[in-house]
Amino acid sequence: MATTAAASTSLRPLSPSPPRIASLPRRWCWGIPVQSSGRSAFHAERRRRSTLLCAADKAPEESLKKTIEVDRLIDMLRDANPRELDQIVVENVLAFDAGFWVRLAARIDLCKSDDDKKDYEELAENVMNIVDRLVHKTNQKIEQSTDVLKAIISPAMHEGDVKWPPRDPDTLKLMEKEITRREQEGQLDEGFLSEVSAQLRQAKQDGDKPGLQAMLQKVLQLYASKSLQKRSYAYKGGQVVVPEKFLECVIQAPENEWNKVLLDGLTVGKGDVSPDDLYAVINKRIERVLIRTEGGSYQQRILVEYLKEIHARAEEVVKVLQGPTI
Repeated sequence: MATTAAASTSLRPLSPSPPRIASLPRRWCWGIPVQSSGRSAFHAERRRRSTLLCAADKAPEESLKKTIEVDRLIDMLRDANPRELDQIVVENVLAFDAGFWVRLAARIDLCKSDDDKKDYEELAENVMNIVDRLVHKTNQKIEQSTDVLKAIISPAMHEGDVKWPPRDPDTLKLMEKEITRREQEGQLDEGFLSEVSAQLRQAKQDGDKPGLQAMLQKVLQLYASKSLQKRSYAYKGGQVVVPEKFLECVIQAPENEWNKVLLDGLTVGKGDVSPDDLYAVINKRIERVLIRTEGGSYQQRILVEYLKEIHARAEEVVKVLQGPTI
C-alpha cells in the first residue's frame, strides 16, 4: 500500500539518491529579465537604423498587431506624469523586451522636430531607469529568498551533498523548526514560495537530482502543513466536528505517517469517519483556501495541492482496504 501511495502525488518525496551540488541553482527571475537588455537593444537599434534593410515579414498581420500594441504602450508612457509612469512600467514590465526598444528607437527617428526627439529620448532614459530599478529589487528579493531556503534545508546538507532521506531523525525537526521561525518573521512570503517552486521545477527538469527534488518537496509539505494548521474548523457550537478533527490530524501528521493515520481513522480501517465524510471536508477546506488566498498565487496552489494529495492518499488507502471490486 505504501509503495502504491508514494507514486501518486507531486509533493511526495521520491526515492533517495544524494546528488552533489555546490549551491542552489539560480536560473529563474519571476519572469523579469535578470539583466535589463533594454539599453543595448535601444542604442544598437539607433546606430544601425540608417543601414537597416527591411526583410520580408513571414507574419505581417501578427507583426502589425504587435506594433500597434507597442505603440499604444509608448503613447501611454509619453502622456503619463512621473507617478503614473512608474505604475505603468510596473504593470507592463514584461513588455519591455527588445522589440519594444527597437520600436521606440524607430519612433524617435521618425520625429520631425528636435524637441519631439528629445522628449522621446528622455522618456526612453526614464523607462530604462525604472526597469533597471525593478530588476535590481527583484534580484535582491531572489537572493533573500534563496538565503531563507538554504537556511531551511541546511540540516540535510553535508559538504554540498543532499542527504535524503536524512539518516538523522532530528533533521526534519530542525527543518520544521527553521520553517516555523522564518514564518514568524514573515519571510515565507510569495517570493519565497516562488523561489522554492522554481528550484523544484529546475530539479525535475534536470532529472539527475532526486535527492534535491525530494528535499524541496518536503519544504513545501512542511510549509503547507504549518499554514493549514493556523485555522481550525474542528469545533462548531461547542461540539467536535469529527470529520474536520480527523482531517486536521492528517494535516498535522508527517506525510510518511498518513497511511497509518488514515487506517486508524477511517471506517474501512479501525476508525469511525467514513471516506465520503473525509472527502467532503477536504473539498470544503479547498474551497476555503480558494476564498482566503489570492487567486493564482503560489500560496494558493501549494495549499490546494497539499489537500488534494491527502484526498488522493485516502482514496488509495480505501481502495487497498476494500479490495478489488467485482
